[in-house]
Amino acid sequence: MRTKHTFRLPPELARQLADYAGRKRLHQAFVVETALTSFLSPDNSERMEAALGKRLDRLTRQVERLERHVTISNEALALFVRFWLTATSPVPDAALPGAQAKGRERYEGFVEALGKRLAKGQSLAKEISLDAEPQGK
Repeated sequence: MRTKHTFRLPPELARQLADYAGRKRLHQAFVVETALTSFLSPDNSERMEAALGKRLDRLTRQVERLERHVTISNEALALFVRFWLTATSPVPDAALPGAQAKGRERYEGFVEALGKRLAKGQSLAKEISLDAEPQGK
């Protein structure tokens, strides 16, 4: 059983309702009923909230992984720099041009190796994760 309601709409809204119903070939009462059902339905807002919560959870996990990878990278770089500064002796002035040339050559090799490694999808964070897993899994 349906209940009859009488209400007034502003002229612009009444025009939009008539235009929409005409374009879709629907009764205006059906459009109003559908709109009210959608507006009053708590399910829609709950679904949107659940979807938003899921997305936020996923983003939180991604940020946590990024933070872990940045921490690993920072620690690896700091450890390397400390080791390099401790183990590398100063170069005499006469040998400096040769040492600089060798340094540029090594750096180019390093960049090339890094590019190949990244192209293969290898990363220090993945290696550390694999090494840190308990054996027997």
